Amino acid sequence: MIFAETPLKGAFVIEPERRHDARGFFARTWCQHEMEAHGLNPRLVQCSISFNLRKGTLRGLHYQAAPHEEAKLIRCTRGSLYDVIVDLRRDSPTFLGHFAIVLGAGNRTMLYVPEGCAHGFQTLEDETEIFYQMTESYEPASARGVRWNDPAFGITWPDADRLINDRDRTYPDFTG
Repeated sequence: MIFAETPLKGAFVIEPERRHDARGFFARTWCQHEMEAHGLNPRLVQCSISFNLRKGTLRGLHYQAAPHEEAKLIRCTRGSLYDVIVDLRRDSPTFLGHFAIVLGAGNRTMLYVPEGCAHGFQTLEDETEIFYQMTESYEPASARGVRWNDPAFGITWPDADRLINDRDRTYPDFTG
């Protein structure tokens, strides 16, 4: 696995290191030892998928509050998406910063989202599917979110034609 730290402290873009032969290739997408070696949380307790019918579907920005903060490893297994994380860790040198990357089935790139960061995405193709690996189980009482277009973050999203649910559309302004 190839790890590249993003401008957000503790967030990484991870690429599978492909071993090619005449049949195609083989690559690891998870390794506890390598995660630990890069200072990342190797605990996996839940995996989920998000299937999105329409291009322009925007989900997020979501996170879980303490004591159920979770790290996520995100990979797009079908289609493509514009994936965004926002650093909400008050003691972080990158507090309120964001990072965005295009993840797609073709590039097989993954994004590691550390605890204390919000995550969201906008699909770039119809029928896009995302695979999540999480370090904590979903706890409804700890579920939180910040608005996708909050001026505190200054995120530039692709495509103005968006499908967003009411909850994600109406989070209040972030007050820090």
